[in-house]
Amino acid sequence: MQLQCSAFLFDLDGVLVDSREVVERTCRRWAARHQLDPEKVLRIAHGRRTRDTVKAAAPHLDLAREVAWLDSAELADVEGLREVPGVRQFLATLPAGSWAVVTSCGRELATLRLTSVGLRYPRSSSPARTCPRENRRPTDTSSARSVWVTMPQRASCSRTHHRASPQAGRRRRVIALSTTHPGADFTGAAAIIPDFTGLRVRRNRDAFVVTIE
Repeated sequence: MQLQCSAFLFDLDGVLVDSREVVERTCRRWAARHQLDPEKVLRIAHGRRTRDTVKAAAPHLDLAREVAWLDSAELADVEGLREVPGVRQFLATLPAGSWAVVTSCGRELATLRLTSVGLRYPRSSSPARTCPRENRRPTDTSSARSVWVTMPQRASCSRTHHRASPQAGRRRRVIALSTTHPGADFTGAAAIIPDFTGLRVRRNRDAFVVTIE
């Protein structure tokens, strides 16, 4: 399968960096602090902003205080972070300015997770604090101008930022990774991949051609 595009947008957790160990360890610690069901917290935590997780799991708690605790805990924990297989080689083929990270976590945490596995944080990336409230999926269309590489998420702010940006008129195609949600509904994705080892990219004049093996 081949897709043609002019740019790439990447989610972070579960796409560029496998952060499941840190996320799950932090969620379990937080759940234990408040006598919450850790499995319930984990079911809603992946792919959400921290504040949205707190609102959904424990709306009775002080939001600002709990977000601060969770953010601090994640910033202090890098054990078990690892790059998704093949991502380093794939990014190395992309010129600067052709790709960005659009993530539901803040810039400091995003930078920490990328640099902890030896990847860089591109200047054009967008942290969660700049995201609007709407929740829509990128459109899957053969006339796509950019490719969105993501994992399936509910209430994903990271998906919506570029949808509502000045580039909203440029349609995108979605490549989904089955890293954290192997049994999820991937409806709307142009392709589903386990990692980046089967992806190849080449320049074609002013565009890129992505081959999915």
